[in-house]
Amino acid sequence: MKQQVFNPYLPSWEYIPDGEPYVFSDRVYVYGSHDSFGAPIFCVKDYVCWSAPVTDLSDWRYEGVIYRKNQDPSNKLGIRCLYAPDVAQGPDGRYYLYYAFDFMGEMGVAVCDTPAGKYEFYGHVHFKDGHVWGKKSGEPFPFDPGILVDDDKRVYLYSGFATKVQAVASRGRNLTNEGGVVLELEQDMITIKSGPELLFPTKGKNGAFQDHAFFEASSIRKVDGKYCFVYSSEHNHDLCYAMADSPKGPFTYGGVLVDIGDLYLNGNEDETHASNYLGNTHGGMLQIEDQWYIFYHRQTNRSSYARQACAEKLERRDDGGFQQAEITSCGLNQGALKGIGSYEARIACNLWSINGTGRYDGKSPKQKLKDHPYFTQSGKDRENNGDQYIANMKNGSVAGFKYFEMGEANQIGITIQGNAKGTMQVSDKSDFENICAEIEVSNREKEMHTYKGALNIPRGKRALFFRFQGEGTVDFHSFELMKDKNWKKEK
Repeated sequence: MKQQVFNPYLPSWEYIPDGEPYVFSDRVYVYGSHDSFGAPIFCVKDYVCWSAPVTDLSDWRYEGVIYRKNQDPSNKLGIRCLYAPDVAQGPDGRYYLYYAFDFMGEMGVAVCDTPAGKYEFYGHVHFKDGHVWGKKSGEPFPFDPGILVDDDKRVYLYSGFATKVQAVASRGRNLTNEGGVVLELEQDMITIKSGPELLFPTKGKNGAFQDHAFFEASSIRKVDGKYCFVYSSEHNHDLCYAMADSPKGPFTYGGVLVDIGDLYLNGNEDETHASNYLGNTHGGMLQIEDQWYIFYHRQTNRSSYARQACAEKLERRDDGGFQQAEITSCGLNQGALKGIGSYEARIACNLWSINGTGRYDGKSPKQKLKDHPYFTQSGKDRENNGDQYIANMKNGSVAGFKYFEMGEANQIGITIQGNAKGTMQVSDKSDFENICAEIEVSNREKEMHTYKGALNIPRGKRALFFRFQGEGTVDFHSFELMKDKNWKKEK
């Protein structure tokens, strides 16, 4: 790689949730919806695309806007929002972009000759008689497309949502939300050949996956000749998978691929003590050579409306399935991060307050979240000089970073703002059983200041956890791992 790559892997000012990664020719392309920093709702912006060489997942290139929401005749005024998309190369070699406008209840398709060019409106998914899917009461609600062009060129479209949408019913349509469905499309990539068929019932319905029933975020891949369906479960903050021998199932639940709060790892299922703040997540899998990755998104800005793209390596189980990935700061990097150098606090993968964590999807009261730390930025949306940082670290707040290859560093510096007086403790353990550094801080509200201290941390692959102990509030911007030749580090 030309450089190290972190989570989130795109620039600090970019907010791309629902990322679906694909390899076309020699590049990885990520297609997602598009949030805006400070927006009051999901996905207010047009679709953009980012890509990187398969040989260097640190070298991301902005491909620009690929599809505008007002290109669809159903949304000429641009009022409706483009939710999670998916893309596939059709039998004719062209690239097809599938999308749904928020809760409008129809599935749109756009087409382009290249993976990241200017897509043009192609039509709405419809039956052979021309009837558009979702226009008739009783039909499954079109939402979150997942598209697969199989090896035999047969085309399968997956969709589904678990929550009843009153906005659709008020327009004279009473669409169903029984779970995830599959449709087979004709070779034209838009006409329904068969279906919809219910594959993934929602929580409480016969056939639902126990404890991880389907909720949304349909995504489909081929893994060793089998069909791997990725989805977000009833918990909403995880991505799970199910496997089948046929694209139409039956599917067998496989497990959790990733959870944005690392729940279900090590037996922890307590949402108030997740390793990060919770909300929805959505993504897809990618294979490069023998390595599989899971792409997902995290929450920022104390809301669900400014989400950022992250990714982790997936390890296989002996039975061919996948182990749950741990969320890290170095997901796409070739191993742990360097133990010497400067790092932005925004790449923290763990964040909690003295009272644990909460949810940014309305399930945690706002008055209780005001005392919690959170990711935010100083600039306006898409300002590439906007500084993203961790705000509002009060007494007992912790920011965790995983992982670093520690060796020669014997000093550490932190750059902070805020009105605070106390100590920033550093440990390689989340319980702070082993204190590796204690940095005294005394700061005024508007000052940006760097404080340094001695670092004594064991060599090898280590996490770094920062805990503020004291009065006031710290805004944590960055830290630096340094080697002081005049100070001898303990072994």
